[in-house]
Formats: sequence, structure tokens, C-alpha cells
Amino acid sequence: MNLPFSAVRAIIRKRDGGSHPPGEIEAMIAGFVDGSVSDYQMTAWLMAILFRGMTRAETTGLTRAMIGSGALLPPWRDGPPVVDKHSTGGVGDKVSLALAPLAAACGLRVPMISGRALGHTGGTLDKLESIPGYQVEIDPARFESIVDRVGCSIAGASEDLVPADRRIYALRDVSGIVESPPLIVSSILSKKAAARLDGLVLDVKVGSGGFMRSRGDARALASLLLRAGRDLGMRVEAFLTWMGDPLGETIGNALEVREAIRFLKCEPVAADFSLVTRALACAMLRVGGEGRRAEIERRVDSALASGAALDRLRAMIAAHGGDPRVADDPDLLPSSRRVLSVRSNRAGWVRRIDARAIAEIVVDLGGGRRRVEDRIDPSVGVVLGVRRGDRVGAEDLLAQAHIGADHRGDRLVERIREAFVISPAKPRSIPPLIEQVSR
Repeated sequence: MNLPFSAVRAIIRKRDGGSHPPGEIEAMIAGFVDGSVSDYQMTAWLMAILFRGMTRAETTGLTRAMIGSGALLPPWRDGPPVVDKHSTGGVGDKVSLALAPLAAACGLRVPMISGRALGHTGGTLDKLESIPGYQVEIDPARFESIVDRVGCSIAGASEDLVPADRRIYALRDVSGIVESPPLIVSSILSKKAAARLDGLVLDVKVGSGGFMRSRGDARALASLLLRAGRDLGMRVEAFLTWMGDPLGETIGNALEVREAIRFLKCEPVAADFSLVTRALACAMLRVGGEGRRAEIERRVDSALASGAALDRLRAMIAAHGGDPRVADDPDLLPSSRRVLSVRSNRAGWVRRIDARAIAEIVVDLGGGRRRVEDRIDPSVGVVLGVRRGDRVGAEDLLAQAHIGADHRGDRLVERIREAFVISPAKPRSIPPLIEQVSR
């Protein structure tokens, strides 16, 4: 005789290392959505998954249950390939802000359903909300219309689209339940499958600023994502990218929007940010079946040089109710009241910039959340003055901290300085794009 579903029984089963029988995962997710499973019960179950893991079948079952928790987008009209990109989260990772309009300018449709800050990592939606008027919460019909008209839209999942993920994402963020491969896979792929993608490019971060600290763990997660994505019928490519140091020069919501705009204007930006964004744009065109490698690279270069990619950003902002003038005048973005300079206290080579430490500082400044209800200050953050492998002298500028008027800066300067590891020997270089994972 089958016992009626019990959330407590499911929690204990996973806590003790067992596997869920058929239907139990689906019942857990359905109960969470309808309110019969409480937030604290779901948090306990997620924590058990973090420690005990899930089998491949359980991970697939969880992903399908998340997809089934709400509506799917209607099938797309005939037209260009529908392709998206997803990052597992990093520090200074503003790639999506530049990549979506760039890929759209190259002829793809890019329905990018993004998230908010998760743990110490920044959230694309929080960055976009630093643009005056930009609405990230839009209904599916408007989302589809923007993608069809503009070529790209970056928005949050609607109340009806994968509602389980929206609520679970918030619980994971404030409960220390982030670095779990099954939960990462189900969160990413449920949203992507609900958007009915033709292709998906995955950016799996490696290093202290991401959720996978080692290359082996990151490769395992990329493989899991590849298999699950292909099982769901998508063409998928996956890359490992470096996140031991922050990506680009800026960490903080409005600051990162500024850097993304500079990239689209073909102004000088950090080499790692430019390289990763271009490489992922080319990968999106490949999974969309849009030509050979050399031709794809020429299309990406042309979309930037012609201003077409910046035009798509401007149009996307306007379509979301934002001020499109931001694309031409980033000074319209929020800016901090105070800027503190952080200088080196020794000479040597920058061996490492602790991405996790910088991210925690930005969260403490108000640029991220400690609790679900916390409000974000879009103006705060850190701008790097040097990068890994640079030579610095005593008193050279390491970084600038953009802070609120009421924030005390005495300990802050020392915390930022401590995140820069200065050594007498030049460090080995680490490529921003580490490798492509094929299976």
C-alpha cells in the first residue's frame, strides 16, 4: 500500500542518504507551490540535498518537477534560432548585459530569463534594475513580444513560469544552500526548458568567486548540465571560465552596467571580460546553427563595430520601460556619494585578487542581500585599479570603493587591501576561458 505523501518523511529519507521513490520529488515541489509544504520544510530538504546529493535520475526528476510547477512559454513563431546563455554565477560577471544584445544583433532571438543575486554573486536582474525605469518583472506575452521585436529580452521568471524555482532560489540565497550541483542544474535548466530554447550555452565558473572552487568540480557540473540539457532536447555547449579573480574591472550593479556599455561602444575594457563575452557570443551562434567559425567571428566583430549591438541594448531598455539614453550616457545611472581610494602598502606583483572577499565587501556595502527582504543600493561597489599579473609599487592605486554617504570607511580600506595578494614573483597566467567541455 502506498503511503500518503509526507514532507517530513521525504526530508528524513534524503537526510539519511536515501533515494526518493517515484513521485516523491514531484509531490514535494507541488506541495511547496500550493503551500502544504512550508518554507522551513523546503529549506531542510534543500540542505539535505546539499549534503547528500542526488542521483542523475533524481536530478532529472527534480528539473522536470520544477518545469511542471507552472506554465511554459508558448511555442515561438517561425524565425531565427532561439538561443540563450547561462552563467553559474560569479563576481563582476556582467557578461549577460552585453551578450544578449550582441547575440541579437548577430541574428538570434535571445529570451534570457535571469535571476537576482545568489549568495555572494551578483544578479543580472539587480544590475538591470539600476537602469532608471527598467522593469524586470513583465508578463510572458510582453516578454515574447520584446524578443520578437528587439531580438532580446532579459527579465525575471513570471509568477506562472517555473514558480517553484523563484521561491527556492530565494531560500537558497539566504540559507547557505548554493553550492549543490543538483540544485544548480534544476534551477538553470527548468527556466531554460520553460522558455522552449533551441540552444543553450553554459558558462561554468571556476575559482573562489564562483560556486565550483576546483576545475574537477566545475567540469563535473558542466557535464551534468550538458547531459540534462540534451535530455531535454536542447543543443548545448559548455565552457569553464576563470573566477578566481573578479571578471572585468567593476563589481557592483550600476558600475557593471557602465562597463557593459563601454564594451558595446567598443571602448577599452578589461581583456578577460571582452574575451569571454565574444567567445560566448560565437558559441551561441554555433548552437543556433548560424555558420562556420570564421564567419561567426566576423559577424560578432561587425555587430560591435557597426553599433548594431548597442542599438539592440538601447531598444531592449526602452521596451522594458527603462531610459534608453543610458546606452549613450551612462552617467544617468546611479552613482555613489563617496569614493575611497585603496593603495598598496608594498611593492611587487599582483598574484591574486580574492574574488570572494571583494564580493562579500560589496554585499556589506549594500550591493547584495543577506536576507530576502533586503534592499540593494545599486550605486555601491568596487572598481579595480590593477589586475592579476600587474606590477605595483608602494602607494600605487589598487582599487576604488564606491560607498554610501553613511558608510564608515576605516576598516573597509584594509579589507579591500587584504583581498590583493602581492608577491615578489610574477604569477603564472590563467586564461579567462579555461576549456570547452564536450561531454
